[in-house]
Formats: sequence, structure tokens, C-alpha cells
Amino acid sequence: MTMVPPTQAAAHSPVEKFLIVRLGSMGDIIHTLPAVSALRNAFPGAEIGWVLEERWAELLCTLAEPRSGPRSAQRPLVDRLHIVDTKTWRKNLASTQTWERVAASLSELCAPKYQAAVDFQGAVRSALLARWSGAPVVWGFRRPRETIASMFYTRQVIALGTHIVEQNFSLAEAITGFPLSMPAIDFPQDDSATKHCDDWCRAEGISQFILINPGAGWGAKQWPVDRYGQVAAELSKDGVKSVVNFGPGEEDLARVVVARSEGGAVAVGCSLAELIALTRRASLFIGGDTGPMHLAAALRVPVVAIFGPTNPARNGPYGNRNIVLRSGLSPTTHARRSQPDPGLLEITPHDVLNAARTLLRGNCG
Repeated sequence: MTMVPPTQAAAHSPVEKFLIVRLGSMGDIIHTLPAVSALRNAFPGAEIGWVLEERWAELLCTLAEPRSGPRSAQRPLVDRLHIVDTKTWRKNLASTQTWERVAASLSELCAPKYQAAVDFQGAVRSALLARWSGAPVVWGFRRPRETIASMFYTRQVIALGTHIVEQNFSLAEAITGFPLSMPAIDFPQDDSATKHCDDWCRAEGISQFILINPGAGWGAKQWPVDRYGQVAAELSKDGVKSVVNFGPGEEDLARVVVARSEGGAVAVGCSLAELIALTRRASLFIGGDTGPMHLAAALRVPVVAIFGPTNPARNGPYGNRNIVLRSGLSPTTHARRSQPDPGLLEITPHDVLNAARTLLRGNCG
């Protein structure tokens, strides 16, 4: 096992085949994209594969595009996607069918003969997949999220930086052995999703709009949905409509926001590709610490981020066109409590309105 400082040259010869391991979730994959894009720029001729869960594949490749082959606008970053279903596998370990699927997935993962695997996730299952790929070199963090994961790395890197984007970037710099420039992110261009979004906006009579995402991964991060409705109602008085995005199981949240908006908001459920297309059109995003918020930041859409217990210095919107609202009463914790964080409740609709209007005027510093 080798410890590699981020500023030290990492390899004696260029790596021609990389495997990226970051299975999910949405925000975590988005936080990994700058580092992988930088590796792509540093090694333009390299073949890069990425192993991830099916539900997040549209962040890297449109549904209509083949999962491997020459890169295109529909699959701009990676040459090959490897799809796994670790959640189902873990639930059905006693099933013969499960083990047949695992064996098929591992065979497909080994076929390209990757020279190096990079585990950006730091979990035991991601580290195992990196090792099982057959790559002779496996990169990972010295202190991964799950400590046991480090046992499977041949080269360990001390993470630098506060934000997770910066930490991932430090791993990429250790691999290249030289400083890298932060690149722009290219998401897949899905023409059918773009057309669907355009048609929907035209049918609703919407041009300029604010994208609101009231959902959250768990209750402690969720700002009260009726307050989102109040914000939408006030912003509609400024002549700006709000579009409320909701994911699976969040339909009731969206209904409450629309009901409280006094006609100022409309709700829409999107596929991931459609959400990318819709976010590209938005003038502003308002929401908490969620994947859609990180998508908006990556697409350079101004963000009003409403934070509770999670730390915005590490997990906040990455970029300079945002305003983060967080009460000093909020403790920093990832405990998945169902009740809203008391500090989060200190943030008022007036606070969010002021931030939104500031960004819409383009006065954010």
C-alpha cells in the first residue's frame, strides 16, 4: 500500500484505462464530475469507464445512447458505463439469480482490463467493486467514509479541501501528479427531454421561472413546505412563476406548495434527463441540501440554499452564484432525524425572498 501526497507524481507511465467508482447518489455523483472531467482533460486519449446504479445513469448518458462507444454530446464524459444494482443484490443474497447477476456484472466490469480504478465513494461495496474490476492499481482516500474500505486500496490519498468537490479534486490531482484546473461540467444533451420541457413550458405559458424543490433526503433537512408556497406567492407578485419539482413519493409536498402559492406555482414530475433540461432553463433555484440543488449549481443556475443540520461548507452549492441560508442554531450532523431541525425553522419566508430577489437582480457577490 502506497501513501501518495496530492502534489507527488503518481505514475511512471500514462494510464490508458481508468475505472471510476461512484455508485450514487445524485448529489454525490455531481460532486465527482469535476474531478473526473479534470482527469479526462489530463488524459484526453484515455478510456474512462464508470460504475454506478441504474437510476443515476442519465447523469452520464441519455437513455437512447449506447452505454459504450465513442463519446458524444449524449455521453460526453465517459467511454463506458457499468450498471450495477447493489441494493437489490444485498436484499437477495440467498438467491441463485442474484449471484448469477453479480457474476455477469463482474465479468462485464473486468472485460475492459482497466489499469487503474478510482473509488470516490469510500464505501466497502464501492472499494470491493474497484478491486474486483481487476485493475492492478486502486486509488482511494486514506480516511474513507467506511474505514474498512481503505484495506482494498493500493494507493491512498489524504483528502485536501473543505468542500467534497475539492476533496474529490485532490484525489484526481494525486493521480495526475500535477495541479489541475477546475473544468466546466458537460451533462448529456437529451434532445427529446429538451423538447418535452420546451413543449411543457409553452403549454403552461411559462418563460422565465424559478425552480423550487421542497423535498429532502430526510425530515431534519426539510424546510416547511407551506413556506415554499408563501415564497412562490410573493415572487409571483414580481411577475415570476415558480415551477415545483417533485420526485417519487413527493407528490403531496408539491401539492401543498402549489396550494399555498395563490396561483404562483405549478408542479411537475420529471425524469432525470427532463430535470436537467428544466434546470437549464431556470432563472433561479430554491431548495435544501438535495441532488437537484447540486444539479442547479453545476449548471451555473443561481441557488438559494436552505440548510439545516448538514454543513454547507462541505455540502453546499459549489460556485459563486448562490446564497446559503443557515441558522447558527443548527448543529452539524448527518443523523437522519424525521423532524425538521429547529434551526432550520428559524429561516423565514422573508429571508428566502430577500435572497431570491438579490440573486434575480444579479447583485450576489
